[in-house]
Amino acid sequence: MKLLISNDDGIFSQGVRTLANTLATAGHTITVVCPDRERSATGHGLTLHKPIRADQVKGVFDPSIEAWACSGTPSDCVKLALGALMPSPPDVVVSGINHGSNLGTDVLYSGTVSAAMEGTIEGLPGIALSLASFSYQEFQPAANFARSLLDRLKHQPLPSPTLLNINIPPVPEEAIAGVMITRQGLRRYFDMFEKRVDPRGKTYYWLAGEIMEDVPQPPLEFVGTSQNQLQADDLAWISTAETDVNAIRRNYITVTPLQYNLTCASGMITLKALNLNLD
Repeated sequence: MKLLISNDDGIFSQGVRTLANTLATAGHTITVVCPDRERSATGHGLTLHKPIRADQVKGVFDPSIEAWACSGTPSDCVKLALGALMPSPPDVVVSGINHGSNLGTDVLYSGTVSAAMEGTIEGLPGIALSLASFSYQEFQPAANFARSLLDRLKHQPLPSPTLLNINIPPVPEEAIAGVMITRQGLRRYFDMFEKRVDPRGKTYYWLAGEIMEDVPQPPLEFVGTSQNQLQADDLAWISTAETDVNAIRRNYITVTPLQYNLTCASGMITLKALNLNLD
């Protein structure tokens, strides 16, 4: 398969190097386009008011891999790759392996997920991979899972538009409990702004935060349509699916299908009842 790989940790991160080299060894054709520095938590930001630069990178990846360092955001990297750097579209856009989890509502801020979502917006399958720890350094189990997943997707492509948000527990491969299909959960943080003073005497603030543990997970909002072609047992299974936040604690690889349509169905029903027509 032809793969475009990006990330938000930067072109020289261990995670993207492990992922790209593993997939190249498996026979895939790889193009890597990543930010030239860490661009974590940039969400789906785009660079509109200054030029984007891209330079080829040699000697970092497997020799078969074409790699570029981009001055922009993760979303810029994918847009630039699809619009200018690649002669033809890839089969899949893969983002990661991120150093740190992207669980629950993290996906709204994540540059890793946004890079993969950029591919989905363009009609391409997207996969975001994250290692659920900032300190654990063993990325190979995550790369091995990506290789296995892509082998399966060659024969059973994802429906469009679908993005797979995957988190891998930070444990040795033999300690992984299995793979669980999950729904997006909820994560909350204690946000703290530390007030500091720079050498020139000017005040600035440094955002820090701690994860709130044991946050109750919300029910799944799901809209069934004729296009879903789901049976009653499918709907029952989906409604009881575990969240990614809970499953990762039990050392499962979590695979959460996402989409870019954020429409709130219950909100539409509420608004309908309000009769918002102008009188």
